Amino acid sequence: MPTRCSIRFATADDAATIVTMIRGLAEYERELDEVRATPATIAEQMRSDDPPFECLLAEEDGRALGFALFFRAYSTWLAAPVLFLEDLFALPQYRGHGVGGALMRRLAEITLERGWKRIEWLVLDWNTPAQGFYADHGSAHMKPWQVWGIDGAALERLAHKRG
Repeated sequence: MPTRCSIRFATADDAATIVTMIRGLAEYERELDEVRATPATIAEQMRSDDPPFECLLAEEDGRALGFALFFRAYSTWLAAPVLFLEDLFALPQYRGHGVGGALMRRLAEITLERGWKRIEWLVLDWNTPAQGFYADHGSAHMKPWQVWGIDGAALERLAHKRG
């Protein structure tokens, strides 16, 4: 049975709920030990003059059901901003009830309202349920792009590399 949820922008007062959702997603992705986010850190970032992200909460009767955390990125090829979806998550008991779809629709509305040209995100290669969900909502894998990154000790070495 579909859930009748409402979608709203989160505020700094929602930081504990956001961290709960982040931890739920990290647990699902088998990376819970990697989470460093705390309610205090998230609240401080959201209260800053230039918050690094925005967040939507899906709710029903005041209960958080899921969230979408995103930020503005830029495509040089499109010469336009894009919405980068960092996290999309519905609590397990609400999956298959329309929560993720409602969040995706609101993200699409925001993208268009702001004149941005695309929504981008990453999906783990083993996460076929998520891949199927995104495909069902009209998205496609942007082949042949691969995600690369650098962090931790390698980032430190690069920053201090001479020559």
